[in-house]
Amino acid sequence: MKKKLFFPIVFLTIINIAFFVLPCQAQFLKRLKDKVTQTAADHVTNDAGNATDKTIDKTENSASNAATGNNSGNSSSQSSNSNSAQSSGAPNAAPQSIAAYNNYDFVPGDTVLFADDFTEDKNGEFPSHWGLTKGQAVVNTVAGKTAFALTDGNYCEVYPRMKTQSYLTDPFTIEFDTYCETDGNQGSPYIALAYTNKDENADEGTIYFNKGDNGGRGDVSISGFGNDLSRDLPDKLKNSYQNHWHHGAIIYKNGELKCYVDQYRVLVVPSLGVVPTSFYFETIGNQDHPTIITNVRLASGGNMNMIGKKFTEAKIITHGITFDIDKSDLKPESMGTLNMIVGVLKSNPDLKFEIDGHTDNTGQSAHNLTLSQQRADAVKAQLVKMGIDGSRLTTKGFGDTKPISDNSTLEGKANNRRVEFVRM
Repeated sequence: MKKKLFFPIVFLTIINIAFFVLPCQAQFLKRLKDKVTQTAADHVTNDAGNATDKTIDKTENSASNAATGNNSGNSSSQSSNSNSAQSSGAPNAAPQSIAAYNNYDFVPGDTVLFADDFTEDKNGEFPSHWGLTKGQAVVNTVAGKTAFALTDGNYCEVYPRMKTQSYLTDPFTIEFDTYCETDGNQGSPYIALAYTNKDENADEGTIYFNKGDNGGRGDVSISGFGNDLSRDLPDKLKNSYQNHWHHGAIIYKNGELKCYVDQYRVLVVPSLGVVPTSFYFETIGNQDHPTIITNVRLASGGNMNMIGKKFTEAKIITHGITFDIDKSDLKPESMGTLNMIVGVLKSNPDLKFEIDGHTDNTGQSAHNLTLSQQRADAVKAQLVKMGIDGSRLTTKGFGDTKPISDNSTLEGKANNRRVEFVRM
């Protein structure tokens, strides 16, 4: 009888595998979350296979290192002012401190066109504001942040859902956070920029953020624009890349492209030779080595060139000064905008600013009012540390009382989360 039952059992097993690939993927990511967010989680049985178990073990070790202090640096999280989405996971932060960004010159665009920290999506589901061209990807909590995990595909391709096909401006900026728990270039995020070539045909090129490994190359490179350029990551960054969050950024302006990883401007392309119209993320990802991204933000404008000029504007609206979630702790990448403000103040010694903090409408209004005041105070404190006389600065928090965009959209909320410098 056992021999007669063998074939039906094998057949049913194959059918189960075929119909439950996606549930297994969701199960894998749920376990990934549990391992990161619990320092003593039990090992849970998962039928997704030995490759999945290896991924979980690696992520568990990463979380353990963070909990025991093996990963240096400040805790980092989403820039949203929401307090309900904060993860209890181990805060594996980038090893850089705000002091390391003293020479950072990246200033993001002044109008947010798209923003997503994935906190509005359910774990284990595909995010509602993205589309999928190839591969597989889901939302989950990884190393203390809600993130987008690109788990399968060579290449996996995901793109932001926009109202038009051509939405990139000149200039524009793109930013994202990424996390890796492994050596090798699997799991590295790539940004593909679409454009129209000289023959009026649709084409694209790619910016590769290759993390490499501790003994290998690790660089930022471009391909497909008629240019093939690359530059290695600084050794200090390359040797501390694994098991940390890192901030990637690009700015395109008048044909020039600049690429940043953390506080370093890694690659400059003086003439890209094309005008980009849209973008998407692509990667070589699998369940052993998923590519993880979050805090994706696209903005028009960028790199405000006010330093050395007579300031005559009524105010400066900035979106580049960001904070830990529901806190007033400045993120290190805020230094690009802060350096620009310091330059304006030093070039205009009679200038005084009121620093105004603003939030979106997530959470209680009274709490947002307090939080915005704390954030404005934190900005003033940092500017004073950077050599600005405190008597030239005052602060005021407005909470969610003065929105400049629609709070019903992600990009609207991102535009409302801002710091303004109002001339006095």
